[in-house]
Parts: sequence; structure tokens; C-alpha cells
Amino acid sequence: MAIQKNAPAVGGVHSFKLPDVGEGLVDAEILTWFVKPGDEIAVNQMICEIETAKAVVELPSPFAGTVKELLVEEGRTVDVGTVIITVDDGTGGDGAAAPAEEEREKPLVGYGEKAGATQRRTRRRPEPAGPVSPAPAARPAPAPAPPVAVAPAPVASQGRPLAKPPVRKLAKDLGVNLATVAPSGSGGIITRDDVHAAAQGAPADPEPAAVSGERAPAAPAAADRSARERRVPVKGVRKATAAAMVGSAFTAPHVTEFLQVDVTRTMKAVARLREHPDFAGVRVSPLLMVAKALLLAVRRNPEVNSSWDEDAQEIVFKDYVNLGIAAATERGLVVPNIKDAGAKPLPQLAAALKELTDTARAGKVTPADMSGGTITITNVGVFGVDAGTPILNPGEAAILAFGQIRDMPWVHKGKLKIRKVTTLSLSFDHRLVDGELGSKVLRDVGAALEDPELTSLAWG
Repeated sequence: MAIQKNAPAVGGVHSFKLPDVGEGLVDAEILTWFVKPGDEIAVNQMICEIETAKAVVELPSPFAGTVKELLVEEGRTVDVGTVIITVDDGTGGDGAAAPAEEEREKPLVGYGEKAGATQRRTRRRPEPAGPVSPAPAARPAPAPAPPVAVAPAPVASQGRPLAKPPVRKLAKDLGVNLATVAPSGSGGIITRDDVHAAAQGAPADPEPAAVSGERAPAAPAAADRSARERRVPVKGVRKATAAAMVGSAFTAPHVTEFLQVDVTRTMKAVARLREHPDFAGVRVSPLLMVAKALLLAVRRNPEVNSSWDEDAQEIVFKDYVNLGIAAATERGLVVPNIKDAGAKPLPQLAAALKELTDTARAGKVTPADMSGGTITITNVGVFGVDAGTPILNPGEAAILAFGQIRDMPWVHKGKLKIRKVTTLSLSFDHRLVDGELGSKVLRDVGAALEDPELTSLAWG
């Protein structure tokens, strides 16, 4: 993400405010600083890693010069518009006459700076000529809080430790300094196992010494429970997901229907497609077939691909399908979507699904990847679960849960046989989808999976 250079401040000192990196996000957590005071940096050099409610992204500097101060410590969440770093370009002396907060550049993207979001240092003001009311004068002014000087973590001689964002997040949660971890991955990359090994080898805090040899009194039961509890701040993706799910659950009237399906023929089709040259380099899975079956059902029942506009009191029907795939990651649940999935033939859909899942697992999902979804699939079968009642992704009319595929006794052509069976669960917004429409959609998905060749599922 390239950032345009802002106008310099008086004295050659520039202040960089946390920008809105997309979707009107209002705050972000500083995960890792890549620079420290005194470092020389260039324009668009990555200076820190931040976590928003939707993604982990690296933030480039809009200025070149020497890092003067880091104003926000790692692990702190601040509002968009907060000054997080100052940079001296070396053109105006020591910059003493130019506090960082005096710059008034517009935010790079988003909805603008929130009132009171920027950290301010108290400036000495001249005494007023007129009288001052006694109440404020009698009250001593609090000492100005100095900017937070972030102590740089020790860095290996070769530079910043190499690790993917999920691994960095894991290290932060476990209190492990990546600079002290020996990498085992190819190219010197630190892996999750490396972080866990470093965390297990960390020395425990020493026990407090007993006073005068006396036995300490027994702690109350409540304190004992507290000592065995762990509290984690709710922020980032987890916070955004919680708010979205509560809003969805208490705004859209949910209805869920279930259907057991014999997917024996679909599993045979999966095996055949894995050997076909059109699918070389991509993973053909049952989820791919479920995705195609849902897209065919949407084509036959386009009303399910809609949303409710509360402000306009209108139903918005979508002539495109952005297919969301719910993915469980270390940062929480994310739902990136495949743009215009309904227009893709099966080989292209398989490639898009692979790219989406790889991006989600690597922690590289961006806000753009998760925006604009129209209908979603959640694969609970990968966790060994048969069925569920999924909550709608906000702004969508339906979500399909795909359960595990199991060998089960099934009546097939008048005889009891062991077949591959799964359970489909369709939750829908009853303002938009009535029982008949929801049942038709679920029936059509099931029919496509029961006989993929008859519905042209494999090659459609």
C-alpha cells in the first residue's frame, strides 16, 4: 500500500497519523514496530504491522528521514487519526518549534479523524493579560505526559526476524520475543513450533518468599478461581465478529432447515476430477462441489441472493454472486469471498477457492477480500460435526452449513446399503426468504450433490 507524502511540518518534523486502511475502520492495534528512534527510513518503507477488525497489514511510511519518536507502544489499540510516529527529514533543525500534533493533514483514506483521537503533548502557553477565574487557577495543572518511548526489542544481526503474521500474533500472545527464537523453517523463517518451543522453555516467575517462615493464609475461594483464570482483551477480528453476529442474530429473523443427502456419486466425481488435467495444481474437494451446487441453486432461485436495506426499506436483488467461505484462523473467524463466483467454470472456481483458503491460513486476508459477499458456505464437517444452525453473515440472506461426510446405512434403489451421507443446513433471513424459497434452494443443492452428472455439476 503506497502512501502519498504529506506536507512537512515546521522544523522538518513530520507526524504520521494512523490512516483508515479500508472499509471505514475506526481503530487498529499496533502489533509490531519494524523501526526504532534513530533509524533512517525511506518513503514507503514498512514501519509497523497493525491489526484492524478485518486484517493484519503492514503500514508504509509516507516520509523519508530519521525516526524521532514512536508515540504508541506495541499491543495498544488507537483510533484512526492518532499520531503514531514522528520523522525528522533533516531540513529544519531540531524541530523544537513543531510539535507533531500541530499538523492538520487530512487522513489518507476513510471517514476522517475522530475528535480527540490524536495524542497531544501539553504546550507552555504565555500568561493571559486579563484576570483568570479563581477556580481553575487554584487547581494545579497536571504534569504533561511525555510521549511513550518504545524500547526496541533486540534484533538479530541480520535484521528483523522472519515470520508470518499469524506466527507473530502467536508470539505476541505467548510473550515470546521473536528475536530470541531460533528459526527452523526454510529460508530462516520462524514457525509456530519454534514459538511454542521458545514459550515452553521460558523460565517461570519465581514464587514470592515466605515472610518469617510463617505459612501464608489460605486464599479465599474467589481469589483461587481468579488465579486459575485467564483473561484476554476482546479486540481485532474477534471483537468485530462478536458485534456482527449479535447484530445479525437480533436483526434478521433466522430460520434453519436441514437435509440429509447421499453424496456417494459426488465423492466419485471428486476422485475423477482430481485426475483430470484441467484441475492440475488445484485441490478438488467436496467443498468445491458444494460450492458449485449452491451456485446452481442460486441460478435457479435468484431471490435468495439478496439483501435487506433497512434505511431505504427496499430489497436489493444481486445479479452477481460473491460466494463467501467462512474460515477459522488464529485471529478468529473471517469470511472472504470469491468475486463473481457464479460466472466461473469449475476449474476456475477450484483455483479461486484454493487461493482464498491459502490467503486466509496465511493471515493475509484484506478488508477488500471480505467485503461485498452475497451468500456464504461454512464447512463444519472439517471439525467432525454433522450439522449446525449457522448465523447469517451480516447483509446476506442465506448461509449454508456443510456437515461431515460419513458412511451410513441408506436405502438405495430399494435396498439397504452403506452410502456416503452428509447433512446440509440452510439458515435464511425470513424477511427475504420464505419457507418455500428456502426449501427449494436446499432441495436444489441436495439434488446437485446426489447426482452431479445429471445436473452438469462437474463441468458446468
